[in-house]
Amino acid sequence: MLKLLAFFLLLLALAFGFAQVADTPGHVLLQWGETEYRVSLLVGLGGFLAGFVALMILWSLLRLIFRLPSLIGLANRMRKREKGQLAVARGLVAVGVGDRRQAERHARDSERLLGNEPLALLLKAQTAQLAGNEKGAELAFKAMLESPDTHGLGLRGLFVEATRRGDGEASRMLAEEAWRSSPDAGWANDAMLRMTAQEGDWREAIGVVEQGVSRRLIDKAEGRRLRSVLLTAAALESQERNPEEALALAQDALRLAPALVPAAVIVARRLSAQGDTGKAARVLETAWKAGPHPDLAEAHLAARPGDSALDRLKRARTLEKLAPNARESRFILARAAIDAREFAVAREAIEALVLQKATARACLLMAELEDAESGNEGLVRSWLARASRAPRDPAWVAEDSVSDHWKPVSPSGVIGAYRWQEPPQAQDAAIRARIDADRFEVPAPLEIASAEPMAPSTALPPPVMELPTVAPLAEPSPAVATTPAPEAPRPIEEVVQPFIPDDPGPDPDAPKPAKRFRLFG
Repeated sequence: MLKLLAFFLLLLALAFGFAQVADTPGHVLLQWGETEYRVSLLVGLGGFLAGFVALMILWSLLRLIFRLPSLIGLANRMRKREKGQLAVARGLVAVGVGDRRQAERHARDSERLLGNEPLALLLKAQTAQLAGNEKGAELAFKAMLESPDTHGLGLRGLFVEATRRGDGEASRMLAEEAWRSSPDAGWANDAMLRMTAQEGDWREAIGVVEQGVSRRLIDKAEGRRLRSVLLTAAALESQERNPEEALALAQDALRLAPALVPAAVIVARRLSAQGDTGKAARVLETAWKAGPHPDLAEAHLAARPGDSALDRLKRARTLEKLAPNARESRFILARAAIDAREFAVAREAIEALVLQKATARACLLMAELEDAESGNEGLVRSWLARASRAPRDPAWVAEDSVSDHWKPVSPSGVIGAYRWQEPPQAQDAAIRARIDADRFEVPAPLEIASAEPMAPSTALPPPVMELPTVAPLAEPSPAVATTPAPEAPRPIEEVVQPFIPDDPGPDPDAPKPAKRFRLFG
């Protein structure tokens, strides 16, 4: 709207100016030799403008004629560049679909048309990687280092190639150079963090995390989590060499992540060693509320050295009140109850665990309880056998690695990847657990005592119902396992047999008794 208004104002000003010139008296005199040309002021002004326009047109034509060779060369270069960019685009598509022959053809075309331009070098490197030509890929990435625009891309490509062939020293040098020369390169920050963590250089790794957070390459929450893990790793490393430093590092880690189990255990043990058992218990209880863990329970029971078994049982009851529905609460209560010879309490806790899920740890506790309470070796062996087939209990799991203790770095270099969770269960273990559950839940079959031969009697016995058919016998229970089960149903004549008393001979005057039958298992 404003532009339209300005345009109309300009037209109005031009019209007003021409009107003023037309109304102004005067003339323009042009003398050429003895000839004079006299025109009005308006006509003179119009002629001057026309001449100026003609001169501009003539100058443009002359300039176009003189620049025609360079314009033709520029058009050829533009057409060549357009073909090169088209070759790069098609080559990248071929690399994406894995067509090596087409990618190589387009890479040659792009190199011929574009030379050492970044996209052409990138296509050349990608094609060499697709073909497995490591040397060609390295040459292409090294050529990228010569240009400031592609320096970072060349470092990234050389780092990938060095990592692929397992050259750790070259990978470290390239990642460090990229980390220092390109502060905003996220891959360099991640590579430096992973490599310093794998080398166990915790302090340098903490510095990398802090710089990543300051450069906004790492989220603040993620940065706090990474720093807590690295501080805990440093505390674990220095707890034997410098216990005071380990305590300070673990306390810093707990301030960042109050539920971090290894940090809480380190702090609690150091405080217990210093005699501050109350503060140690509070640290462990805070972490226990966030997530019950056996390491926290063991540290809590051992927080005050010299406690009796009953005192440890009281501490276990305190943890159970903080998390009454957690399996770890029942585990620690059962453990402390067995040590305190409170077998009824232990049995109640272990039976709840077994009914919920009969894991290997629960079965082993039940075997220990049976051994301590009754000494029944048969039950102990039964529970130990069941423990060997039971599902595994939670452990520290990261990727495909399962560990009994916490680790700061996974095998692939991921910081804080270990989580307390159920490890992958084998299929046969799950099947055996289901069979065990069915075996323990299904009641045992009723035992049927076999009939003894009846003594001869002269009295008329009650009538016996005839058996039209006999169903196949069920699989015998463990109580009657000595009688083998028939492989196939037998004829009725073999199953039902007449009972003939041991009599020397029938009395012809006595009434004929009815036949008796019995089943033979």
